[in-house]
This record gives sequence, C-alpha cells and structure tokens, in this order.
Amino acid sequence: MTLHPDLQMPTPGELDTLTPEDLAARMNGLSGTLGERLGIQLLTAARERLTARMPVEGNRQPAGRLHGGASLALAEELASVGTWLNLDVRRQVGVGVDVSGTHVRGVSEGFVTAEATLAYRGRTVMVWTVEVRDERGRTTTLARCTCNVVTHGG
Repeated sequence: MTLHPDLQMPTPGELDTLTPEDLAARMNGLSGTLGERLGIQLLTAARERLTARMPVEGNRQPAGRLHGGASLALAEELASVGTWLNLDVRRQVGVGVDVSGTHVRGVSEGFVTAEATLAYRGRTVMVWTVEVRDERGRTTTLARCTCNVVTHGG
C-alpha cells in the first residue's frame, strides 16, 4: 500500500511533541484527494479527537443543501486520519470499511465543522463517532465510521 507522497505523518515519538493544531497543519492540502476536492481543512488532530471544517459551497446537492455524501466523506476522512494517528504508518494504515450517518438538519451556506471522537480502539478495528455542526453550532449530521487496520510492506 502506497501512502500519498506528500503525507507528513509523524513518527510515534513525534506525536507527543506536536500540538493538535501543528499536527493538523502537516496533514492538509494533499493534492488529488477527495478531501482536497471537498475543501476539507483539518483544524486539530490527536489520537482520540480530531476536528475539521468544510465549505458548503461546491458540496451541495441539486436542492441547494449540503450533500449528505459530502458530510459522510468528511466523517470518513477524520476517522481514517484518526486511525492512522494510532498506528505506526510505516507498517500499518487505517482504511474506512463502514460509514453511516443521520442527517438531522440541512445547511445551505457557510461552513460545517466536524468533531470525531474515538469510540473503540481495538488491535484490528477502530470505531469513531462524528458530529457535524453548522456555523451556529447546531448538529447537522451524526455519523459513525469503522476503520480496519491493514498491515502493509511500507
């Protein structure tokens, strides 16, 4: 499995020295990824909690609201990155295998912010809960994402 060439994943030792904001900054702007196309910007990243924001503009459904698929892609992006932070990516990587969500409020402008929290950490699977909120702090989507841990030749 080949990781993105611009991905600056920290070594396990570096994780303890970087702030969540510095760690997030290292992982933004990966060209050619869905996260880049959706405009996802990581704000904070830590082993058990991540936050990011995403614009509504460019991610709307034909009815003018934020597309539910974009919200789920945001959830899976956070869960995958969060899983990686719990692994030594020289040997392992996390891949999303299940994502589901309930969209409870529509959003038609501005940005949404997502917060992912590690709900279960196992040896071969991690489960994340993700809450997406509008700019007024109102919940728009509640999601859950499961990631499998895959060993690679790195």
